[in-house]
Order: sequence, then structure tokens, then C-alpha cells
Amino acid sequence: MRLWRAGVELPPGPPQQRTLLALLVAHAGQTVSVAEAIDVLWGNNPPSSATNVIHRCVGLLRRLLEPELPPRAEGRMLIRAGGGYRLEVDPESVDLVRFRRLVELARSAAAEGQTAAAARRFTEALALSRGELATGALPDARSHPVFVALRREQLDVLLEAVDAALAAGNVTEALTPLRLSAARHPLDEPLQARLVLAIAADGRPAEALQTWQAVRARLLAELGVEPGPQLRAAQERVLSGPAVDGSRRSVGDPDASGDLVTSAAATRPIARPRQLPADLAAFTGRDDLTPEPAPPGRATVRTIAGMGGIGKTTLAVHWAHLVAGEYPDGQLYVNLRGFDPTGRAMDPGEAIRGFLESLGIPPHRVPADAEAQVRLYRGLLAGRRMLLVLDNARDADQVRPLLPGTPGSLALVTSRTRLLGLTDEAADRPLVLGPLTPAQSRDLLAARTGGRARLDAAPDAVDRIVRRCAGLPLALAVVAARMAAHPNFALDQIAADLDQAAGTLEPFADPDPSIDVHAVFSWSHRLLSPGAARLLHRLSVHPGPTIGLRAAAALAGADLGTAQRWLAELTGVSLLGEPAPGRYGLHDLVRVYAGELSAAEDSTGERRAAVRRMLEHYLHNAHAACARFSPYWRRPQIRDAPAGAHPETFADDGAALAWFTAEHEVLNQLVALAVAGGYDTDVWHFAWTLERFYDRQGFWHEYADLQRTGLAAAVRQGERTAEAHLLRALARASGHLRRYTDAEPRIARSIALFTELGDRLGQAHAYRSHAWLLDRLGRHEESMARAELALDLYRAVDLPAGEASILHALGQSHLRLGAHHRAARYFREALAKVAGQENRYAHSGSWEGLGLALHRLGDHGYAVTCFEHAIGFYREIDDRFNEAGALHRLGDVRLALADPAAARSAWERAIMLLGATDRPPAEELRRKLDALDAVPPPARPVGSGAVTG
Repeated sequence: MRLWRAGVELPPGPPQQRTLLALLVAHAGQTVSVAEAIDVLWGNNPPSSATNVIHRCVGLLRRLLEPELPPRAEGRMLIRAGGGYRLEVDPESVDLVRFRRLVELARSAAAEGQTAAAARRFTEALALSRGELATGALPDARSHPVFVALRREQLDVLLEAVDAALAAGNVTEALTPLRLSAARHPLDEPLQARLVLAIAADGRPAEALQTWQAVRARLLAELGVEPGPQLRAAQERVLSGPAVDGSRRSVGDPDASGDLVTSAAATRPIARPRQLPADLAAFTGRDDLTPEPAPPGRATVRTIAGMGGIGKTTLAVHWAHLVAGEYPDGQLYVNLRGFDPTGRAMDPGEAIRGFLESLGIPPHRVPADAEAQVRLYRGLLAGRRMLLVLDNARDADQVRPLLPGTPGSLALVTSRTRLLGLTDEAADRPLVLGPLTPAQSRDLLAARTGGRARLDAAPDAVDRIVRRCAGLPLALAVVAARMAAHPNFALDQIAADLDQAAGTLEPFADPDPSIDVHAVFSWSHRLLSPGAARLLHRLSVHPGPTIGLRAAAALAGADLGTAQRWLAELTGVSLLGEPAPGRYGLHDLVRVYAGELSAAEDSTGERRAAVRRMLEHYLHNAHAACARFSPYWRRPQIRDAPAGAHPETFADDGAALAWFTAEHEVLNQLVALAVAGGYDTDVWHFAWTLERFYDRQGFWHEYADLQRTGLAAAVRQGERTAEAHLLRALARASGHLRRYTDAEPRIARSIALFTELGDRLGQAHAYRSHAWLLDRLGRHEESMARAELALDLYRAVDLPAGEASILHALGQSHLRLGAHHRAARYFREALAKVAGQENRYAHSGSWEGLGLALHRLGDHGYAVTCFEHAIGFYREIDDRFNEAGALHRLGDVRLALADPAAARSAWERAIMLLGATDRPPAEELRRKLDALDAVPPPARPVGSGAVTG
């Protein structure tokens, strides 16, 4: 990577900057997105400052390319466009652009029969290469596909150049770059074959044969294979010497013995089958997926796994048509019937015999021995570029004999299992297909029904249809076929029919079992053991999107080892997915299928017992997690865990938060299930136990709904202590949502109830919440009075953590009053009170409050330290919501220290932690970043060490 301006070579900068410049040059005239630049520079592990680093490198490159630019000017060469940057330069000033132009001229000359002119143009193009591509760039980045593709492009042009030079009878100028590339790629057989031919054509046949022998020895030593057809053909040409008529033909003359592949193939004729099924006329839904390039020197297998009806075969066939041109020796296809409705999977020997026949081997030449058949089959594929589609495989053992044994060919394999046994020998990373997104589902419907006009006329109906099909391409195809067959049917009526049949697979039935959703699922179901089938039935009553091992064991009433085996069975046939390690999920339509089986085969008592075990499991785990997450907060008394239960253990508050986060959606649905089933005790137990998690993590709408539901259940059961707690919690949730007129009477009723009950700890909690609410209303004096009452009560019941929480609350009140010195004192007292305690929330909150007080006192340096302490504690327990809040404050301090870059970094990290949310903190951060973009950076002091170009 080298750079000149006005004849003077310039330093392109450090490796990151060189890499970015190389990427921009590789896409000269095209926009490079910031995301692509981050991927090239850091791969899967970008730092939080990645975007800032890209912007900084762009600024330095602009000053390097156009030193006359004023600060922050866009410039004419490196332009911001479309979420990225584009390099606009004179094509003659970029060697890569000139290289490609010369190659096009060479190809045009070759097409017109001007061999000498073609060879000359190719030589000019190759002369532009001055060593390894992108030298000086980051080592890892140079292995990125964008640079790998450029190296492949260079190598392909070199092969064309040598062929042109051989045809023109003048290989001398092509030999030098050919020798260099051959040394860099010693196992590239097409390249080595050209080297042998070029040396012989240059009048040195003995050296050419020595080169051939050296290449053969290396192939045997490193890969354990003999030279392929191109190298053998090259050897034959060198050995053939003069022609039969006594004249000497050019060694590189294609007419002497045909092209390099067919001349070797003449010794063992082979057909070129074309067996691919037809591609869809309008393929859609998986356009973002493309087949990965083959690893060098390895036989290539790409496996596509997923549940029945998810579109594996459709994608494999589409991919095969996309890349068929790269495999000129033919395409083979077989349906291995791994999940056939008859239950009889194809024997691999049957598939091999079919392939041998397709390859032109007559039946009488097929060996009787199965291993000999495999050897013959692989021998025919050796050295050739064949494309194989092995569809609907049962397992790795069925596929393994069908795989090519040498590099050059590609096998696309589909299966409902992941075929993990193939990964070692084929360097394959299985692609597991999931459901289509709603947008992809609409695209599929449009493609199958003749366009978007009909869909656009009824968007609500289309949304309902898409929701009922749950992203399963097979279900969408069934509905699309009905839509296409009845163009006059209103989509509202089709959607209504689907809604009416919700909870059944009836809308997706078809006389053809290959497209009947129930039948397709049943082919996988019949492979299950009785225990795994029973677990599938039980999973239909689990309401959440995913389930863990312990919960699955509780549902099944099984021990952990047995449940693990059953889960492995279900994932093995793709009736169950594993979207995250140890988390399992049912597709919506598989859940319906499992529910239908359960209703048909299980008794009401069995299903109700499973629900009871599930509720017990989650309630005991929530109780244990709360004890770690918020140890000073009172929890309801619950029944002992039943015999055979598998409760979680939580080492600390971080583990508890991780469990709450993983099970958050499940817990919401469980409460609704408990309400529907009339399990009132479980309802208010869940509401009380989960309160602190919802409060601290900012799920305030859900928090309010949960407490309202729990309060109603407690009132129905006459549980006055629970009613008092849930009134207090609902008041706090209402305060978060600024519904103060609802909050105040609820907290008053809570305090009254606790007082009637003589519950001093409950009173302390209620006064603590009332102080918080009054503080939000701006009634700070009243707030502090309530806090003092709570402080006295916490001391009376000897709860130091409660005392610390009140000291923290008093600090917050004084912050709002502007009494920052007193606020800082309260936060320091709170920190002293929690010293030695394991609960990191108490530490982090007080450090954050102290940082805010010091920031407002102008002690920004120590404030930074306080916020970093708080961030460290939040990070230890992976509390992203509160870490984002502390980063927000840290950014404020960094800006006060006249460091906008550090402020930006903190705020961008905070937004990343909050994710795609519309919660108020995220909106405020976005506003601050927009304001920062609008303000020019402060002038850098003289002598600050600014980098210049």
C-alpha cells in the first residue's frame, strides 16, 4: 500500500490507516460503509471506539490526500456518502483501476485473435504489481474476503496472461511474475501446470520436467495426493516433444492435445451431468445468504440445516444455480430421503451407484464391493470441479461416502440435523436456517402471487397472514398457493380463516404430504424416542420463547441427564431450536403441532401436573435469584420445592441478574398463564418476587402491569401483607410512568396497611418508596422527612443495607435541592455502610451518586473515578441498563473536561447497551450526540502533539 502526490511518496500512516486506505482503493468510486470498514479492521471483536477510530482515520487521510483543505472540510477525494465513505480519484492514478482496464483490453484483443497484443497488454497489467497485495495493512485484515478476492483476481489474470503468452509463442516476460506467484502458491495445480508449460516453451524441457517432479513430491508430502489432470496434461505435453510430422509444435498450443482438462480426461472418459432441479422463478427470502468461498486446498462441504418446511432445499438449489458456472465438470443431485414419510432413508451405496451411472460408467464396470464403488466414484471426481447437491440427509454417516476426496468440488448438503460429524473433515460451518422475518415473508407472498399490488391493498390482512404463518416458508407457500388459485378472494377473508383456525395446523393442510405442514413435522416426530416425544408434548404448555434445561426437566418430570438427552433428540431433528447455548425454543407452528399431539394423547391431569411443576420451578428460582439480586428486600414465604425439582443456584447478584434477563419474557408469560389457570397464589408471589428486577432494569410498563395483576390476586385471596407490598410497588411503578395522581393514594394505603399489621420492615420499605415519590414531585423537604422515618425503622429492625439505601435516597434529595456538598456526604456514608457487603448494586448506586455530586461541585477528575467505579460494578454483573446510565453521566463529565471525543465514546457505548429501545434515556443520549455533531471541536492547544500529514 503506497501513495504518491506530485511525484513525492507519502507515508500512508499506521497499519489501521493503511488498511482503511487499501479498502477504499479496492472500492474506488464506490461507497464503503462504516460497518464494512469496522469488519475489515477488527472482524468480530471491534472496540467500543471503532466508529470514532474510523472517523479519525478518515480525517487524517483527507489531510494526507488534500493538505490544503481547511479543518473539518469534506474535500473532493474522500467523500462521506450513504453511511460510509467513497474515494473519488482519477482512474489513471490508481494502479488497481489501471490494472483492470489493461486486463479488459487484453481480453478484447484475445477475443479478436490478436494473441501478441493480448500478451502485451497482460504483461503491462502484471507489471503494475509490486509485491504482495496491501503490504503494510493489518495482518488479520489482509485475510479478509475483500483482499482475498483481489489476490484471486490477480492470480486468475496471471493464468490468462501465461495462456496468452504461450499462444503468442513468447513466454519470457511472463515467466518472472509466474515464478513469483508459483513460489507463493506451491500447491495451486493450475498455476504450477502453467509454470511447467512456460519453462518448456522457453526452450528448457528438462527444467520443466524437474519442476513437475518437485511439485508432485510436494503434493504427496503435504496433501497425500498425486498430481491432478492439469499437471498430468502439462507433463504429457512436455514429454511429447516434436510433432509426428517432424515439425515442433508450441507446447502451449491448445490444438496440440486439447485443453488441459480434457486431454487428461481422454484416458478415462467422463460424462458432464446436469441434474440440478429447477430454481424458483422468483427466489426470495434468503437473499442475504450467499455460499462461502471454499477454503484453499480442502474439499468443500456446505451444510444447510433446519426444521422441516424452513426452505433448506430451496436455498441449496438456488445456491447451486448461482455457482454452477464455477463447476464446469457437471452437477449431481440426489434426494437421500433422510426423513421420508416411509421411514426408509436411501442407502449411500444406492446414491453412489446412481452417481456412477450419471458420470458415464456402464453398469458392468461398477465394482460389486461397496468400498471399491466409493474409490471409483472419488477417482472420477479427483481433479475435477463438480457440484453436488445432497438433499434431505439423515445423518453424517449417510453423507460421508458421497463427499469428494480431493479439492475443487463443492457439496451442498441439506438436513434436519446439523451433521456436526462432517465439520472436521470438510472445514464446514453449518448454516442453520431460522424463520423468515415479516418483511421476507411479505416478499415471498408477493413473489408467489404475482406482485405487490394485491398485498398493498390490504396491509392489515397481510400482516395477520404473515403472523399466522410464523415465518415458515412451507406455510407461506401453502397460503400463497391458495391466494394465487383464487385471485378474487379477499385477503381479509383468508386472514380471518387463519385467525379462526388459530391453534391448529388445519389451514396448512394439503393432499400432497410433501407440502402438508402436519405431515412434514410428523416425519421428524416418528424418529423420536417415547420420552423425547413426551417432552415435546409438555413443551407445548410452556409459554415463553425459550426454555432452559432445568425448566425442561421440571416440565417432563425427569432428571437432568435424561432431559438433556431428550432435548438433544429434539434439536437433532430440528423440532427444537437452540438459539443460544442452553436455551431451547419451539417454532410457533411446531408448538401448535405439539399441542395437538398432547391434546390427543395426554390426559388433562398430566397436562395440569406439568403446568404445576413448571410454575413451582420458576417461582423457586425467582425467589432464590431475588435473594441475591436484592438481599435486603423482603420476599414472600413460598412452599418448599417439591421432590425431584432442579432449582438453580446463584453465586452472586450477577448470576441472579443473568437468570432474570434470560427468563424475562418467559416470566411475563407465566404470570398470564397462572392468571388464566386460576393460580392466584402463584400470581401474587410472582408479582412480589419480581418487583426489584423490573424496577431496576427500567421495564416500567411491564412493572406496573405485573403489580396491578398481582394486587388483584392478593385482594381476591385476602392476603393483606401481600396487598400492602403490591400497593407500594404499584405506586412506585406509577411514579416511574409519571402517573402521580395514581401513585399517591396507593402509597398512602400501603403505609396504612403496614401500620395496621404492625409490620415495621414493611413500613420502612413503604416510607422509602414514598420518599422517592415525593422527591420526584419536587417536594424535597417532605421526602427527607419520610426518609428519616424509614431510616429509624431500618435501624430498629437492624438492616444495614436498608440504612444504606436511605442514605443514598437522602443524597439524591440533596442533589435535587442543589446541596451538593451534603449530597456527597450522604453518598460517602452509604458507601461506608455497605463496605464489605457482597451486593454490588449498593456499591454501584452510591458511587454513581457521589460522582454526580462531585461533577456538580466542579471536581470532574474525581467524578470520573467515581463513575468508573460504578461502571465497573455494573459491568461485573452485566447490568447493561444501569451501566448505560453511568456511562451517560461519565460522558457529561468528559464533556465538562473539554474532551468531546471521550464524551462521544461514552454516550455511543451507552446507546449500544440500551439497544433498539425508545426508553427515555436512549432518546436523551441521541439528542446529546446530535448536539455534539453540531458543535465544532475546540481548538487544539499549540504543542498538543497533533498528527499531521
